[in-house]
Amino acid sequence: MPQTFLDALAVRTWCGLALAALGRAREEIDAINVYPVADGDTGTNLYLTLESAATAVEAVFAGYETGAGEPSLADAVRAMAHGALIGARGNSGTILAQLLRGMSQVLADDTGREPPHTDGAGLRRALRRAADSARQAVAHPVEGTVLTVASAAAEAAETSEGDCATVARAAYEGARTALAATPDQLAVLGRAGVVDAGGRGLVAVLGALVEAFTGEAAIPEAYACVAVAPAHACGAADSDAGPCADAGDDDGPAYEVIYLLEAGDAAVVRLRARLDALGDSLVVVGGDGLWNVHVHVDDAGAAVEAGVEAGRPYRIRITHFGLGDVHTGRGRPPRERVQRAVVAVVPGEGLAGLYTEAGATTVLARPGEPPASGELVQAVRRAHAREVVLLPNDAELRHTAAAAAEQARTEGIRVALIPTRSAVQGIAALAVHEPERRFDEDVVQMTAAAGATRYAEVVVAEHQSWTTAGICQAGDVLGLIDGDVAVIGPDVTATAATVLDRMLRAGGELVTLVVGDEAPETIAEHLEARVREAYLAVDTVVYRGGRQGTLLLIGVE
Repeated sequence: MPQTFLDALAVRTWCGLALAALGRAREEIDAINVYPVADGDTGTNLYLTLESAATAVEAVFAGYETGAGEPSLADAVRAMAHGALIGARGNSGTILAQLLRGMSQVLADDTGREPPHTDGAGLRRALRRAADSARQAVAHPVEGTVLTVASAAAEAAETSEGDCATVARAAYEGARTALAATPDQLAVLGRAGVVDAGGRGLVAVLGALVEAFTGEAAIPEAYACVAVAPAHACGAADSDAGPCADAGDDDGPAYEVIYLLEAGDAAVVRLRARLDALGDSLVVVGGDGLWNVHVHVDDAGAAVEAGVEAGRPYRIRITHFGLGDVHTGRGRPPRERVQRAVVAVVPGEGLAGLYTEAGATTVLARPGEPPASGELVQAVRRAHAREVVLLPNDAELRHTAAAAAEQARTEGIRVALIPTRSAVQGIAALAVHEPERRFDEDVVQMTAAAGATRYAEVVVAEHQSWTTAGICQAGDVLGLIDGDVAVIGPDVTATAATVLDRMLRAGGELVTLVVGDEAPETIAEHLEARVREAYLAVDTVVYRGGRQGTLLLIGVE
């Protein structure tokens, strides 16, 4: 039966349907991506952005499964917006995140009904806020883009009367009409004979919204050749680069810089002005102290430094357009694939730097925000290698990493998954990695090194619970060895020393300590001294892990 209002369950359904729709359209959208940079990843970026949003919504529902009731509309839309914000990828993904945030600002306040839901009028207001806030987030809005499609959807919704299903269908039809006209509004699209890729993705998302209300799936449409110019016929058989390879701006900036930023409103205003002077395609979305920053620049370091001056940037991603795998669009030859690379999930900025220095491509996992399989696939692609060794560094990521490896294999990449359960095991594996060896031999050596490394972590208990070492109370310090609680104590340093002693009873040659930002300042010095005094043949190495979610990681090889 068609649903006439929008509640938390409808938001969940919408996210799932939209993710599936973008999954089906991803390759098509990637292929028509020519603006602002013809780098062939808009479909992938939109998919990853919405995957993060959908994951956040599912987490909210999971929190209610063991208790009474269900999430409110405000719970669901806020989770959706936050998930999209922290997972936004690329120019279009960042704009999509702001569209969802704009909707959530209206819908989260529309909870005066029982059960909490919104009607057609509320959805109209939400679509208008989405379009307006997305346009405001872009430093220099351009017509013929996803912004135009979003505005057309909002305008069509405002002329409709009725329930949510009626409003959603009107928005969808308005977006489709606007999308078909984008080649006439933006010359680069007309020359390439394609519609705007970001707008195409938004049409898929709005089609999923209609399906969430009506149960009727939108009929798939191919937009890749709506305005073909003779010199750039879409899908020309004699072009290795594809239909859009020469559609980009050869003189544009060389790098795409994206990062999350913790900063106040005033600092972000200054940041916008500085980044606008450094490059183009500037989009800054977010609010309430958390922002997602996207810009194209020639000086990537200056863009990151501007973020440091404004607040605390993290999850920093820098992409050189000339190193892309598909359409570089900038007159630069594609980068040659390397033979072998290592892709690793790491829990903090400090370890990310360490792994990167060792030559690995890293995926940063913040506490409580594990990467999705799509993000791992993207990292494998970014490594640009024929052979990839994947290090999940977390037992909970085993299935996610396996799915990513399988997807990468379908794309012709040889992937070996080493089931590392901790970042210290990944360090041990990376230490023996030799790209010049045969792939199988290298994988065997890395697997052996990881398997020979026992691992432990020291954390603080968040609540009372039963453990393998007894009952712990909130605030107790827990020492986990190989994933199981082995020590419960009142003091961080003392508990860490006990854990280390237990690990070294079975022998060891090298102790690795990865110290988090919240650990006592003297803990590394204390543990190093203990090893020197009690275990004469054992060496110790210390790394700073940053905000890694645990106070201390310990590895014993």
